[in-house]
Amino acid sequence: MDIATIIGLLVGSGIIVGSIIMGGGAMAFIHIPSMCIVVGGTLCSVLIHFSMGQFLSIFSIVKKTFQVKLPSPREIIQQMVNYAAISRRDGALALEEQLRQVDYGFVGKGLQMLVDGQDEESIREMLSLEIQHLQERHSIGKKILDFMGGSAPAFGMIGTLIGLVQMLQNLSSPDQIGAGMAVALLTTFYGAFLANVVFIPLAGKLSVYSKAERLAMEMTLEGICTISQGESPSMVREKIHAFISPAHREEVKANI
Repeated sequence: MDIATIIGLLVGSGIIVGSIIMGGGAMAFIHIPSMCIVVGGTLCSVLIHFSMGQFLSIFSIVKKTFQVKLPSPREIIQQMVNYAAISRRDGALALEEQLRQVDYGFVGKGLQMLVDGQDEESIREMLSLEIQHLQERHSIGKKILDFMGGSAPAFGMIGTLIGLVQMLQNLSSPDQIGAGMAVALLTTFYGAFLANVVFIPLAGKLSVYSKAERLAMEMTLEGICTISQGESPSMVREKIHAFISPAHREEVKANI
């Protein structure tokens, strides 16, 4: 669970809501028709722009920004060094026992290919294809959230224009102009709030996780391919160290 995302959403929303309450007249910021224009309009624009399957994936996309389970670079290096030591000592078939202890599916796929006796070229081709497809799926998810971040303020402006037209029709009643203007501006508020507190930040977080997952997969890919070449655990460690900065390279030894 990503506590930073939860804290950001709660604190950001709390600051805005708290400011409204301290300013008085909190009920003036609740207007159902304005909410319907912004939320409903944004969802409908996503339906028009993307396919039904991509639209229905919104919930899983948002969930991924809150909950993602990835091994750390140190854990990946330790795993690969251990697998290299086992493979060098007992042969690739001995890695079959390790498959039962693997939590990260990409590592399991690589180990299974080693156990099956696949050569380096086949392993690299298959796992690279997996990475490519993952990036494509994440790219679609980010595009959806970015699109929603752009659509919400636009529909807020549409709602504002609707409210202004309705207000101008009642110019004969000056006492209603202030209330009408307030309602007209609420849709802009809803659109800006959803875009800048929810959709755009979540799109950014998804991009961060996508890059982290790609790094983990590329480190795993290089480790598995190096093991398939019969290299020593120290060589496996040194090769994977290339993916992280020198300041974060720790001495990792096989723990068998």
